[in-house]
Amino acid sequence: MPGKLRLGVIGAGLKAAEYAASWTAMPEIEFAALADTMPASRQRLIDVCLAAGASEPKSFEDYRKMLAEMKGTLDIVYVSTPHAFHAEQAIAVAEAGLDLFLEKPMVTTVAEAERLIAEQKKSGVTIVTAFQGGLSPLVLDTRRRALSGEFGELIAISGMIWESWSSNYDGHWKQQPEISGGGFMFDTGAHMMNTVCLLANSDFDSVSAYMNNHGKKVDIATAVSARLKNGALATLTAAGEGPPGCASYITFFYSKAIVRIDAWGGWREIIDGRGAGTREEAEILGNPMKNFLAIREGKIENSGSVEMGLRFARLWDAIKESAAAGGASVRITA
Repeated sequence: MPGKLRLGVIGAGLKAAEYAASWTAMPEIEFAALADTMPASRQRLIDVCLAAGASEPKSFEDYRKMLAEMKGTLDIVYVSTPHAFHAEQAIAVAEAGLDLFLEKPMVTTVAEAERLIAEQKKSGVTIVTAFQGGLSPLVLDTRRRALSGEFGELIAISGMIWESWSSNYDGHWKQQPEISGGGFMFDTGAHMMNTVCLLANSDFDSVSAYMNNHGKKVDIATAVSARLKNGALATLTAAGEGPPGCASYITFFYSKAIVRIDAWGGWREIIDGRGAGTREEAEILGNPMKNFLAIREGKIENSGSVEMGLRFARLWDAIKESAAAGGASVRITA
């Protein structure tokens, strides 16, 4: 049996601690090292490992020191830090020649995406962005069937996502623009944008967008109207203020079918003229590391590739540019 893959973690926050509970039980994984600027966060992740009977990972305050000192003793790295730090840390991991499992969103701008792509091509490492929807069996099955032509031509897309995000994260780093990279649309709304980018099978051509901050430093509500390069039209709405809860509905209108699915791939309905469409449900991934390892081994498509991250970044940059210009249409040039 091959030896365990030695995992390094950058960003030992609540998401990393949540995943660690299941990752420590995986026979393929050994927590070898972790880096975080907060001592309490480092200790929490160490405690999770020890409680599971795993050995204590080495602890670092600076991720650069971790990558330097652990050179040759790590195989893969998981990055879970505030959005604005992703590009710098992801590039450093790729430069170190390590495969990377990166929390969403991949980066905050097109320029960052292009730098990461250049480094990935240079080093040849595997990079996967951890969108639950992008790794969902229902989303991936929808993508396969759409690409095969089963649903016909893509005509239009209508997507919406809402959450009581403004109050849920009041005072949180997610509402600090210098490290969040955006507001609700870029945080929870990123799940909707990524699933649309993945299933549309096309880059966007032009975008018009409006944002309303509702008294916050970042966007709370966003409305987007767009045209894709394949000719399909799209509308996307994100509402980050509302009653307690969170949900998403995305409808793909094809010439032969209508597919409704949520941003995380938890459910799907297909209407093709043969019935009203039965709702299929799937558990939203609680352990995406299994998918990352399958992608790394070449067993499944890398639906969270750097190229898909670039498509997402182009859409996000265009949304920001249009909103800043009062909704003026922005043409995306690749």
